[in-house]
Amino acid sequence: MGTGMREGPEIWIRGPVAAPEAEASPPRSAPARSPERRFSWVGLHGGAGVSTLAAVYGGHDGGRVWPGPADPRSVLLVARTHAAGLDAVLPAAEVFRRGEAPRGLGLDAVVLVADAPGRLPRPLAHRVRHIESVIDVYRVPWVPEWRLGDLSGRPPRGTEPLARLTGAPH
Repeated sequence: MGTGMREGPEIWIRGPVAAPEAEASPPRSAPARSPERRFSWVGLHGGAGVSTLAAVYGGHDGGRVWPGPADPRSVLLVARTHAAGLDAVLPAAEVFRRGEAPRGLGLDAVVLVADAPGRLPRPLAHRVRHIESVIDVYRVPWVPEWRLGDLSGRPPRGTEPLARLTGAPH
């Protein structure tokens, strides 16, 4: 078909949607710590937490728009765990699956940011499980300090996998 996208069956497979672009190897004198991967954080709705995540974990703060040509091509979609946020996730992931995202962008994962302290109500937890069954999901808990604007310190406990993915210290 000549679209540059890999063709495949009409099923969901967990993990990155597009083939990762080749990255240059770090020089041998690089530190032992794995190099920071570059991501563009893209919010699926206002107030998703994109700016906070970019400040804490690094990467490009894309707001609610697709990354431009000079921005990192690996995309992390961000949504809150309220009903409207969760409802926005699968349609956005479907854009990548259908090959309708801007050329060269690859969806790496979805990041769900807690919309309130405590456990999710059962209907919302069910939606999260459904999303997790079709794409890699990283969860970020409620962080009271972030609400007050304090982004100092390490990423919150329980987000070590996201910190490893982005190369942020944890």
